[in-house]
Amino acid sequence: MSTISMRKTTVVAAGLAVAASLVLTGCKDGNEEVTPAAPSAPSAPSGQASQPAGQPSGYASAPAGSPSAGGYDGSTGAPAAGGSGAVAKSGQAFKIGEAATVPFTYGSNKGGQIALTVTGIEAGTPADLTPLNVADKVKGQTPFYIRYTIKNTGTTDLSFASVGHIKGLLDGGSESGVLLTIGKFEKCPNESLPQGFTNGKTQTGCAIALAPTGAKVTGAEYWGDPYNNLSSPAQKGLTWK
Repeated sequence: MSTISMRKTTVVAAGLAVAASLVLTGCKDGNEEVTPAAPSAPSAPSGQASQPAGQPSGYASAPAGSPSAGGYDGSTGAPAAGGSGAVAKSGQAFKIGEAATVPFTYGSNKGGQIALTVTGIEAGTPADLTPLNVADKVKGQTPFYIRYTIKNTGTTDLSFASVGHIKGLLDGGSESGVLLTIGKFEKCPNESLPQGFTNGKTQTGCAIALAPTGAKVTGAEYWGDPYNNLSSPAQKGLTWK
């Protein structure tokens, strides 16, 4: 199990046909993810909210023993095996539209590499979220849509992988809330990578950030493995503004 940092980010898991559940991520001994186990319930029909025990849906984490587990100090900028381009360093900042070369492992797809680019951040309206049935969970919040592209720059087939761990940054640099959806949400579509996602293939994605009324989401952060690792030296996420 890789060790990851968790900042007190509000996460709302939403389905398209049921009310969402509110999840607060916090810290346990400063370095473990803490999320409530999913309650016992019948399998949710397609389009409804679901959340595996101990893991927010839509988020990928590397399995123990994977090439990217155990920390990454970014000091060499070496590409992942079979990849090309200098790997982004811990805490590196990018301008919106710039690509970050990121080592990527998901499930059995190990040793991959992607170019991740935040292409824009768009303000939505609270009314956008009406189909998600989360009014009681997001009252006083405005959605912002973080749009990004993923390009496979390595030699690993990343078929059906999910690229998550993207959240918003508010005006002052603090973190926004996060809204996770299961099923299609036309305002902000975010699907797993398709079959045959090999070198050179590209797909777009979108993450929903929540900001208090009157505040704006002006940046984004990618905090997937290995940039969420607290092993010495502690890692920091990649940011775009």
